Amino acid sequence: MDDVRQPDPLSRENVQDLPPKRGKRTAFVVLFLILGALGAGGVITWLAARHHESTDDAFIDGHVSQVASQIGGRVQALLVRDNQLVAAGQTLVTIDPRDMQVRVDQSIAQRAQAVAQLAQARATLDIRRADLGQAEANVKVAEADLFQAERDLTRYRAINPRAVTRQLIDNADAAERSTKAKLDANRQAVAGMKAQIEAAAASVSAAQASVATADADLANARLQLSYTRIVAPTAGLVTKRTVELGNYIAPGQALLAIVQPGLWVTANYKETQLTHMRPGQTVKIYVDAFPDAHLTGHVDSLQSGTGSVFSALPVENATGNYVKVVQRLPVKILFDGDEAASLPLAPGMSVIPTVTVR
Repeated sequence: MDDVRQPDPLSRENVQDLPPKRGKRTAFVVLFLILGALGAGGVITWLAARHHESTDDAFIDGHVSQVASQIGGRVQALLVRDNQLVAAGQTLVTIDPRDMQVRVDQSIAQRAQAVAQLAQARATLDIRRADLGQAEANVKVAEADLFQAERDLTRYRAINPRAVTRQLIDNADAAERSTKAKLDANRQAVAGMKAQIEAAAASVSAAQASVATADADLANARLQLSYTRIVAPTAGLVTKRTVELGNYIAPGQALLAIVQPGLWVTANYKETQLTHMRPGQTVKIYVDAFPDAHLTGHVDSLQSGTGSVFSALPVENATGNYVKVVQRLPVKILFDGDEAASLPLAPGMSVIPTVTVR
């Protein structure tokens, strides 16, 4: 019986076959570990993303006050430069005040004339009142004369006609008639004086109105003169300056803008990201201009309406073909701490806020 040779596991052929099998096994293990790590990382990332909402449609925002002229004129002095910090009430620009000063002087002269006319009207009223007093006194004298004339006439008529002459009776009758006429005339004079007093009083009222009008004109002239000095309505940084020394500016023309302190972030989140977003939630803020800064904040408020609602041409979904588009809603985010104030942030800078929603 022939000897059958058994394969030697330690032969050269078998030894050469071992390393490739071990290498494949090692590669599978490494691949498995890599896939496991990627899967775990994906799960961790997914779990973390469930509690955070982020958007790159966000920017720094702030209060910007536009400064404009209320009158026309030539710029006489320009007292600020670009990016200068100014205080509230600080003079920014002055306009040549000579035209406005002339108007003030004219208003002062017109007021003085109105005051003189008022004094004259009051003096006339006093004269008319004195004339009325004299006329009323004349009425009383005429009444007394009439009373005496009537008594004399009655007495003469009661006497025996033989004891008195006819001439005396006629004289007494004439005196009584004349006294009545004088009384009527004096009474009419009193009525005329009263009418003149009413006219004088009306003249006084008109003169007082003229003085009030002159006062208003003078106040308006002084107000227009004050507009030649343009001051800062609030504290902040001067930006967007378009005025130069010697320019002629028109009423309402924008001259510069002032960016007030106290900036915030306006983030336009998709409506699908707002399910769990609430005021007070913590926000991490990444500023493109300062990637090394670690800024934090909190959600202040959510705007009551999407951006499209307040656009110049709001969407009208009741007409035409409707295409659903995911809307965005502005969210106001305030900075926490002092780090944001130490950075030269400006409205319009791009940021990426991440809100922790749970």
